[in-house]
Amino acid sequence: MIGRLFWLVLGAVLGVAGYRRLTAFARSVSPAGRAWALGRFTADVREGMQLYMERQPGDRPSTLEGQQGRRELPGPAAGRGPGG
Repeated sequence: MIGRLFWLVLGAVLGVAGYRRLTAFARSVSPAGRAWALGRFTADVREGMQLYMERQPGDRPSTLEGQQGRRELPGPAAGRGPGG
C-alpha cells in the first residue's frame, strides 16, 4: 500500500512540474509572450531615460560641441584606400 501511495504522489508531483514547465515554455514562445516582454523592456528603457534626464543639469553644453572644430589627423588622405 505504501509503495502505491509513493508512486501516486511521485506521478502527481512530476505531472504538475511538467505541466508548469510546458506552459511556461509555451508562453515564452508565443507572440503574446514576446510582445509583453518587449513592452516591458521598452517601459524599462523609458524609465531609465527619464531618470537620466532628471539627474542631468539642463544648462550644460553638449559633449559633442567640443568636437566641431576638430583638425584632421596626420596620415593618409581621408577617403583613399591603401596603394591608391
